[in-house]
Amino acid sequence: MKDSDCTCDIFCTVVDNYGDIGVSWRLARQLANEFGVSVRLWVDDLQSFARLCPQVDVMLDEQHQQGVEVRRWPAEFPPVEPAALVIEAFACRLPQRYLAAMAARDKKPVWVNLEYLSAEDWVEGCHRLPSPHPTLPLTKYYFFPGFAPRTGGLLLECDLLKRRDAFQADAAAQAIFWQGLGVPECQPGELRVSLFSYENEAMEGLLHTWEHGARLVTCLVPEGRALPQVRQYFEGILSCGSDFSPTNIVGLKSDPRVYSRGNLCVHVLPFVEQDRYDELLWACDINFVRGEDSCVRAQWAARPFIWHIYPQHDGVHLAKLEALCARYTADLPAEMAAAVRVMWGAWNGGTGIGAAWLNLLAQRGVLTRHCKDWAQQLSPNNLALNLLDFLRRNA
Repeated sequence: MKDSDCTCDIFCTVVDNYGDIGVSWRLARQLANEFGVSVRLWVDDLQSFARLCPQVDVMLDEQHQQGVEVRRWPAEFPPVEPAALVIEAFACRLPQRYLAAMAARDKKPVWVNLEYLSAEDWVEGCHRLPSPHPTLPLTKYYFFPGFAPRTGGLLLECDLLKRRDAFQADAAAQAIFWQGLGVPECQPGELRVSLFSYENEAMEGLLHTWEHGARLVTCLVPEGRALPQVRQYFEGILSCGSDFSPTNIVGLKSDPRVYSRGNLCVHVLPFVEQDRYDELLWACDINFVRGEDSCVRAQWAARPFIWHIYPQHDGVHLAKLEALCARYTADLPAEMAAAVRVMWGAWNGGTGIGAAWLNLLAQRGVLTRHCKDWAQQLSPNNLALNLLDFLRRNA
């Protein structure tokens, strides 16, 4: 089967934080635009999806965006012909009507459950395991993204690393980028940090460390769940006025709101599209990221990053945090690996965020070189390519 002859249905239910739809949208665009696959993306919440793709018309049940057919996933699912490759994103349940149509085909679709990302060792043993349906003549396969060669790999567009390198080597392009966000150009000795996180008990300590630190820190905070804590730290007083409301920020070229105190300056950015967020990660010296999608994009950015994993009540998220940290730091000298581990731990419910930050900052030069090597090491294992290869082997 040629990729251009392939059809694919991706089903996604939008969970809070936009992580599920973020990954699904990236995958849909890559399959369509790089490999010529005819992709339908079924989404149950177009309103939330429009935050990632502002061109989406939330009133339409069917539309084409960036090479992808976007379909509303209604409660009463319409009769459609199933695709050759069916991707169930993150254990969302396929509509019964669609399942019945899959079962009725002589040539059954290749049905994949795209799982959540994990660096844990067990993922390699579970990747591509079959799961026969209990009543229908269908088999679902578990497809695990991951960091090891025997996993499904990571989403990586074919030209992303080349575009990253060109952007990071082009001071003029970076100046245009900051101008587009309404942020002044970087000053000598200034440190630029992006901060995208969930609510975090360490937030106040980190901001305090930056405010009273020896060097100027410009912090870029995309509009989201961390913003109320940032506002609280500055006691609701903004250098540009006290009538701040994040919902009033519209468009990338609107003036961002600014907090400033001591050696810390915080710029609040509007919710940005995925490609613009990549550029933000490329342009910053250090990136704080959350969840799955931004964590992967931070690794492609080849900049030191601190991951805020989605917290779970039973604490199982900490094992996932430690697994990625262990892989990420495996080739680092012991002192540097410890600096990363302590910083990640402090940001994810531990203590001593101020000292952890200063220790990490002291290692930044060598760590940045490691980050580029790490991205290159991960790049051959491409999730989209692996999915298409799996389809060819099982079609």
